[in-house]
Amino acid sequence: MPLDLPPYMQERVVCSITAAAKYEIPANIVLAVAEKENGRAGQWVRNSSNGSHDVGPLQFNTNYLRELAQYGIAPSHVAASGCYSFELAAWRLRKHIKNDTGDVWTRAANYHSRTPQFNKVYRTDLMVRAAKWADWLSKRYQTYDQALPTDAHTTAASSEQRAPVAAPVSTPAWSTPKYVPRRLIVGTNAALGGNMR
Repeated sequence: MPLDLPPYMQERVVCSITAAAKYEIPANIVLAVAEKENGRAGQWVRNSSNGSHDVGPLQFNTNYLRELAQYGIAPSHVAASGCYSFELAAWRLRKHIKNDTGDVWTRAANYHSRTPQFNKVYRTDLMVRAAKWADWLSKRYQTYDQALPTDAHTTAASSEQRAPVAAPVSTPAWSTPKYVPRRLIVGTNAALGGNMR
């Protein structure tokens, strides 16, 4: 448990990290989206532009929930406390990161909006928040640089041989759209640095 955080943020951090690990996306991006959305369990915010609602801790839009209703996922599930809403958000972020076009920040900002003017504002703030969370994670966990799934230079062999990065990410690198976010190493692996305590 990250004890250096206020109690209300501990669930956000733990759930963001576990959801990022489950869906194999950068933990700092999930943490940045969770901080940016800043929702709470049980919270519903109406969007005046289209009549939809943003629900729960990750402000998951009800337009996406209509698509997920066929799987038994209801707005009440997303509004509840716990990690489920973080997992749904990470699932959606993974789809954007893997399938959308643009740099990683534009793809991640599609979580908020694909409309260029709204995406750009969200993207700019997301980059700042993700840099902060990357530094926070690097001070507490073993992390490494991750190539995007669509990068042509990434191969299965090279992704298995990545070495951990010892130094924290510097904030200036995050201002470029070509920077690839860091991932948290989950579990132990002797090839990647040995026993983690």
